[in-house]
Amino acid sequence: MSNDDFETRRQKGRQTAGKLQDACEQAGNPLDWFEGLYQAADGDVAGVPWADCQPHPGLVAWLEKNSLPTTDTPIRAIDVGCGLGDNAIALQNAGYDVTAFDLSQTAIDWATQRHKDTGVDFHQADLFNLPPDWIGAFDFVHETYTIQALKGGLRAAAFAEIASLLKPGGKLLAVCRSRPDDGEVNGPPWPISRKEMSNFEKAGLSAEAFEEFDITKGRVIPHFRVLYKATEEIE
Repeated sequence: MSNDDFETRRQKGRQTAGKLQDACEQAGNPLDWFEGLYQAADGDVAGVPWADCQPHPGLVAWLEKNSLPTTDTPIRAIDVGCGLGDNAIALQNAGYDVTAFDLSQTAIDWATQRHKDTGVDFHQADLFNLPPDWIGAFDFVHETYTIQALKGGLRAAAFAEIASLLKPGGKLLAVCRSRPDDGEVNGPPWPISRKEMSNFEKAGLSAEAFEEFDITKGRVIPHFRVLYKATEEIE
């Protein structure tokens, strides 16, 4: 199958995402479009705009430079909005004990099928209604492309919800498409500004490293990669 065929289907997936999100917002169910999109893809990865069947290069590069410390106990990590599971597998391969979740049950079923016999613990879960035993339970939280798929009040609330998963002293790695603070926002996805990223600090985290990098996919796409640390109890 040619790259042209894939790109045509990928563009259709982007258009479907926009239409579904608009329709779900109008119906008063602004998160339902995620499940609708995975169902509409019908097993075709091209139909899910953020799915590449490989871990995000921003995560891969970070893992290559940051090996796990030697400990007697597993280092628990959680992958937020895991989609088809490739980032979760990268974390597992790096030595983390990984839980991964997505709002879409279809995405979780798909990820589980793709990654049979792995140690990743896949779950369907809602970021805005997290299981109580996950709050403050993880040493490491990974978030790529979840916040940028949201807008409005849900987007603003997502930062604190993600931060709430960390143990005191735990670390969060966030990877996202970026834009200037005064840049125009078009989506989906809606790139995140540096000012918006400060919402993690308002949620009780401190930034340890803030990097800017580009990914080229026919065009240059600017990104942020930020490592945060929980310095106090997350409420």
